[in-house]
Amino acid sequence: MPGIIPNKLYFRIGEVARLIVVEPYVLRYWESEFPDIKPSKSKSGQRLYKRRDVEMLLKIKELLYGERYTINGAKKRLKDWGREEVKEAEPLEVKVPKQQLSKQIEAFPAKEEEPDEDDLSAQALDLKGSKTLKKIRKDLEVLLDMVKA
Repeated sequence: MPGIIPNKLYFRIGEVARLIVVEPYVLRYWESEFPDIKPSKSKSGQRLYKRRDVEMLLKIKELLYGERYTINGAKKRLKDWGREEVKEAEPLEVKVPKQQLSKQIEAFPAKEEEPDEDDLSAQALDLKGSKTLKKIRKDLEVLLDMVKA
């Protein structure tokens, strides 16, 4: 049944062709068009697809055959999906040693002011960390000015 991916590390091109229900030459063509599809090769030269490759090929087939995208349109849509996944990713927690933290506090003193309603609504909408990124950018600009001086 197409769409069900067995729990394996690697898949040969024939297995992938049966899973996705396309001919092997179509898979080889998609490899040349979509740089994210990168099967490794066995010692005998057989293509070995990882599960991630098979999942990506299923997305490509859905875009091309199901939603009727062109190759270029499918490439753009996959790129957009990649950006969406990055935006949805959790922010990284960085642990700073206490010595560096004290230097950071001196360089960037915290503002002690009451948040207004706009700040509160912005925090509620700040699910993707854009406010944090703006703060980091501002801090980096201050550091750059300090270095230039």
